[in-house]
Formats: sequence, C-alpha cells, structure tokens
Amino acid sequence: MNEQFSSVLLERAVSEFAKLPGVGRKTAMRLVLYLLRQDTVAVDAFADAVVTLKHEVKYCRTCHNISDTDICRICANPRRDASTVCVVENIRDVMAIEATQQYHGMYHVLGGVISPMDGIAPGDLEINSLVERVGEGGINEVILALSTTMEGDTTAFYIYRKLEKNGVKLSTLARGVSVGDELEYTDEVTLGRSLVNRMPFTGKQQ
Repeated sequence: MNEQFSSVLLERAVSEFAKLPGVGRKTAMRLVLYLLRQDTVAVDAFADAVVTLKHEVKYCRTCHNISDTDICRICANPRRDASTVCVVENIRDVMAIEATQQYHGMYHVLGGVISPMDGIAPGDLEINSLVERVGEGGINEVILALSTTMEGDTTAFYIYRKLEKNGVKLSTLARGVSVGDELEYTDEVTLGRSLVNRMPFTGKQQ
C-alpha cells in the first residue's frame, strides 16, 4: 500500500475515481473524502445510480441515443418531425443541439467518426443503419451535423457518397461553427443559428 494512504479502501477508491476523464489524483481524493463525509443513504443512492445506469441503460433501436426504453423519448414523440434526421457523432452532440431549442426533428447517433489513426472504420459506426433507415422512406432531409474536423468532414463525405443516390436532401451546418470545433463545445446561440441557416451538402466542401 502507498504510505500516503492510511487505508487500502481509500487508496482503491481514489484510484478508481482517478480513472475518470479529466480527474487527476488530487481531485479524486477530494471527491472520495467528500463522499466519506456524506451519510450512508446519500452514498448508497449515488452508487446505486451509477450501477443501475450501467446495467439498465439502453440504446434507442432507431437512433442509437441513450434511452431507458427500446425507443427513446425523442423518437417516440409524435410532435417531432420524422422527415428530418440530424446525424451526430455522439450523445453529447444530441444534448448540445437540444439545448438550442431550434431543432425539432429526429437524430441518428453514429457513435464516433471515421478515424484510421484511431482504428475506427466505417463499419465500426452506425452508418449502415442510417443508410437502411433512409432507404425505408419517409425521410426528406439528412443534416450532417458533425464536427468540423478532418475526421468529421471525412465521415460526412462518406455518408454523402452512401446517400447521394437516395434522392434525400443532404445538408450541413452553416459555418458559424468554426473549422476544428466540436459541437459540444459550441455555444447554444451559434449552434442554433448554424442549424437554422444550414446549407446543402454537395460533397465539394471537404
């Protein structure tokens, strides 16, 4: 045991918290000591929420967003525009777009972007399910709302080539989102305007 710690249990807890992204050992120590100061009921509720999340959370059968049921609340909402699908990289992007309150269509979460350097190929993403979804009909527009990075642009172009013959309108965010930016870090006003002022995706913007 590290002599810094007076308890193996404390050391173990700190080590586990330190595995979280953006959490160093000092922050992990503060979090663990904070939990130790709370009453047992509060800590049990915290632990139960995390364990239940891991064991019971689902991914929407339609859009692959995180959900409590087989079909997420967005896909099940009859007031949403089912003819428009916004393609995003991850769940955080769905949250960012929803926060703008400027979009009322559906989503399709890819689960990442094409990145050969990281070993992520098209087959590792939910691209085929998107093509199948569009092929079933009823979708008039697909918005490629991917980060304006090289990987995001490569993924958008790949999807464009897969869908260009389906007769569906393909559009992308207006360039209010700066090149190299990721959607989750774009402010709500800028992202909202980029959605409203979206433009056709021609495959020549890469």
